[in-house]
Amino acid sequence: MNFYPLQFEPILKERIWGGTKLKTLLNKEITSEITGESWEISTVENDISIVANGIFKGKNLNEIINTFPEAILGTKVYAQFGNQFPLLFKYLDAREDLSIQVHPNDDLAKKRHNSFGKTEMWYVMQADTDSRLIVGFNKESSKKAYLSSLKNNTVVSILDSKKVQKGDVFFLETGTVHAIGAGTVIAEIQQTSDITYRIYDFNRKDAQGNERELHVELALDALNYNLVDAKKNYTKSENEHNKVVDCSYFTTNLIPLNGRITISKNENSFKVFMCVEGTFQLETNDEIYSYKTGDTLLIPANMTDFEIFGFATILEIYIS
Repeated sequence: MNFYPLQFEPILKERIWGGTKLKTLLNKEITSEITGESWEISTVENDISIVANGIFKGKNLNEIINTFPEAILGTKVYAQFGNQFPLLFKYLDAREDLSIQVHPNDDLAKKRHNSFGKTEMWYVMQADTDSRLIVGFNKESSKKAYLSSLKNNTVVSILDSKKVQKGDVFFLETGTVHAIGAGTVIAEIQQTSDITYRIYDFNRKDAQGNERELHVELALDALNYNLVDAKKNYTKSENEHNKVVDCSYFTTNLIPLNGRITISKNENSFKVFMCVEGTFQLETNDEIYSYKTGDTLLIPANMTDFEIFGFATILEIYIS
């Protein structure tokens, strides 16, 4: 059969720190003033993406993978992960600061939660003036210093805060303490995992007056107390696949599309395109599909030759 680019119904998440930019900037049909996340492609338990287009419309991603595992995932991905879809794709709108948090590595997550770890990357799609992110410690730290800062309510003072702008990329290996700052919209690519250890939440309370749960003890052995260099520098050559992140979990390229390019790929892995700016079209098997800012599409592994054209900035993600 002729496979085609799959789009999914966004899974929208209300968050205490969320806002309305997912609607105003990314065209998501949100109904809440505190929508913080749009999960674009997910097979996290109880949050499995539903196809929104074509002959598979209404089916969930796991169903399609179970029926056509190698055609969707790719021969190499299927050999490594079986029927599991290994990545999770999101857009986030931080009207307020997110909690300060850390994610465990594969070994710790497997032992404690029977889950993947959560290596991730951020692409800054929009940033208000003076918006910042927290990524890592600002000097070598330790369990003792970390616990002391929590006790004294000074943990923010030992963390590295970075001013950001559109186009900035950060690669967050597991163990890196981090927080997305207010005024940013982020495209996030990560392992399929929803394991987060929240270590500080600015003492804020929800609508019911309750503080959110913290995971201080769990984070102790998950944290990397060394300095990290998370910001990624990359080229932005037009109509080229500019390498941004290349790790064992995923590869991400940036395509500044200006006109038309042909893409030929093998059947080792699926590809995902996240349109972070502009509009473009994809042509395959004499069919043309149109996309705009905020759209995310899954290109099945056995779709090996197609063209894209338009004027857009696209994140291209696959497993190498």
